[in-house]
Amino acid sequence: MKMNDYFERMKTVLGEDYDRFLETVDKPAYKAIRVNTLKIQPEELLPLLPFAGEQVPFSPMGYYVDVEKLGKHPLHHAGAFYVQEPSAMSAVTALGVEPGDKVLDLCAAPGGKSTQIAACLSGTGLLWANEIVRPRAHILLSNIERMGIKNAVVSNMTPEALCGRLEGFFDKVLVDAPCSGEGMFRKDKEAIYEWSVEHSLSCAERQKAILDSAARAVRPEGEMVYSTCTFSPDENEGVVRHFLKEHPEFELIDTGCRFGTPTLDYALRIYPFHGGEGHFVAKFRKTKGKAYRGGMFRYTEPLREERVEIEKFIADILRNVSFRHYHVIDERILSLPDVKLLPDMDGMNILRAGVKLGDFKKNRIEPHHNLATALTPYEFKRRLILSYEENLTARYISGEELEIDTWINGWGVAVVNGITLGLGKAVNGHLKNKYPKGLRTLAWKDLQI
Repeated sequence: MKMNDYFERMKTVLGEDYDRFLETVDKPAYKAIRVNTLKIQPEELLPLLPFAGEQVPFSPMGYYVDVEKLGKHPLHHAGAFYVQEPSAMSAVTALGVEPGDKVLDLCAAPGGKSTQIAACLSGTGLLWANEIVRPRAHILLSNIERMGIKNAVVSNMTPEALCGRLEGFFDKVLVDAPCSGEGMFRKDKEAIYEWSVEHSLSCAERQKAILDSAARAVRPEGEMVYSTCTFSPDENEGVVRHFLKEHPEFELIDTGCRFGTPTLDYALRIYPFHGGEGHFVAKFRKTKGKAYRGGMFRYTEPLREERVEIEKFIADILRNVSFRHYHVIDERILSLPDVKLLPDMDGMNILRAGVKLGDFKKNRIEPHHNLATALTPYEFKRRLILSYEENLTARYISGEELEIDTWINGWGVAVVNGITLGLGKAVNGHLKNKYPKGLRTLAWKDLQI
């Protein structure tokens, strides 16, 4: 009975496009990848991916694919691309991120939109990626690491607490809100049977609360995008109307995008017949309000003994690389984002700020996987050069110890098709594999592409 309610409502929402929508219901879901331009350009990557098809309409870096299990591909491990539903790329495109912006992704896990924002920033400005659910926040952090993002803060906080602390701080804010997920029904056939009007209305109330919090974090003349992956009018147009009524300091503005179907004049609805599973995007500008009045991060250099050890460690592994702002906390060594852009973070639940270089151990420093992912192969003194077709690559990703004869003893990186995969330590002709256990896979050799 409730499915009849769903389709009757879709008939009302879609009008003359309802028959086009019905034609898509039983077709396979779209799949796509997005090229990570922090590590590689499309013209370099696409010849290595024979399964990559036409460009998606929602991002110039997105391409349709028609294969499964791409998360096991070595170039995915290396952060060359992100597997992402095509229309999910639309929200960041609408946000219009520019180099130098300070951007908040408030509901960020698993990280598709955050990593897209980071690529738009091109290593400048600041990305703040937040996730309220702690296990999902760690997944977010893993993807931030994999994609080689250096200028990010990853936090695990409620929207109310975070935006209250950072009122008026951000140039751009993205709220990709938790929703009833109607746009994902083709990907998850079981989800359609869990749908109900009551659940959709409950999601709408939660979305209103999240937007209320997010509004505080936008600076005057800053912009905010609200997006969902549902078709529900209650969660989309209804939430937008409610927000504008409660926040007269905001106005709805043109996204600048020409895909999808316009609604509320400037917002956009994306359906499967547009080439993606489903998304709603609305963009706001804050016309007045308070600028950030909180404190900024106070940088203090590590102790002299610590700095000497860190710089000796860096000089042993890297060639002509220096980091501006080392930060040592609980034996962890970080390279911070631009400290002039960092707010005071005291008392906030921060999982990572910048790049984790390594950890102080007894009488030594052990490098962290993030050091490898954040740098290019050419910045390391010792490199094991691989190609994704080679069995040696699959053996490295699976965590095997490898025999090598080209390295002087010490730390270096495994490199696949010009991109760092991870760390290893050469000892007497053997490479002790330091690829993180939680990322290892044994199935690449079985993947047919």
